[in-house]
Amino acid sequence: MQEFAKNEEVLVQIRPTRGWVSLQLKRLWDYRELVYFLTWRDVKVRYKQTVLGASWAIIQPLFTMAVFSLFFGKLAKVPSDGIPYPVFSYAALVPWTFFANGLNMASNSLVSSANLIKKVYFPRLAMPLATVLSGGVDFVLAFAVLVGMIYFFGMGITANVVYLPFFLMLTFCTSLGVSLWLSAMNVQFRDIRYIIPFLTQLWMFATPIAYPSALLSDRWRTVYALNPMVGVVEGFRWALLGTNTAPGPMVIVSTGASLLLLLTGSFYFRRMERTFADVV
Repeated sequence: MQEFAKNEEVLVQIRPTRGWVSLQLKRLWDYRELVYFLTWRDVKVRYKQTVLGASWAIIQPLFTMAVFSLFFGKLAKVPSDGIPYPVFSYAALVPWTFFANGLNMASNSLVSSANLIKKVYFPRLAMPLATVLSGGVDFVLAFAVLVGMIYFFGMGITANVVYLPFFLMLTFCTSLGVSLWLSAMNVQFRDIRYIIPFLTQLWMFATPIAYPSALLSDRWRTVYALNPMVGVVEGFRWALLGTNTAPGPMVIVSTGASLLLLLTGSFYFRRMERTFADVV
């Protein structure tokens, strides 16, 4: 006589959280396939029905570099640490574009996917995380152009390039940390979407992209590094071009600021998560 095992029904109760709760990273890991598909969706949607397609990932920083080279390099004669100004500025624009695009898109990820949030349960952290990760494709394309520029100007990549993954991870943590704050706030206060472009533009000029941080004294450079993107930009230049901005107090401060943004942003996001479906 053949026996068949009965299917056991599993009851899962989804309840709103209260107060400051854990990040539930294990649950996010269980939904890693969803993160992958959301990331791939964002990549495809970004260039859907565009004439130039993924070329925009190169055009944006390239044209910004051209403008900076004309006005800051040629006219204002801004120093560039002995490096050709186009390479100097473009080396900073590559991580900056990854940060800024991730920030702009991830901050609106919850509002733009309101229907999905209302109908399906999944860790909401997956949405800004996937959006920031999708910028990796643009980064790879822009970075390939940077490598070509370095050799075009008769330079070479230094052995410090082995530290580049650390600075890339620092860029990712900074972008995700700020995005978690702004995406959660954007659900409650729709004014945030108007603030983001202004914030991004202000942040850009507060970062040593068009100018070197060497213009400041050592004491003020450490304070200046409270902007996490300062350590990222100067770290990229040091790792690729061998500038004098070797990892030191400035990079340590930027790393601490980035981790603080990521940690506080994650807990704030989780605290506000229980209201997303009702408010969005």
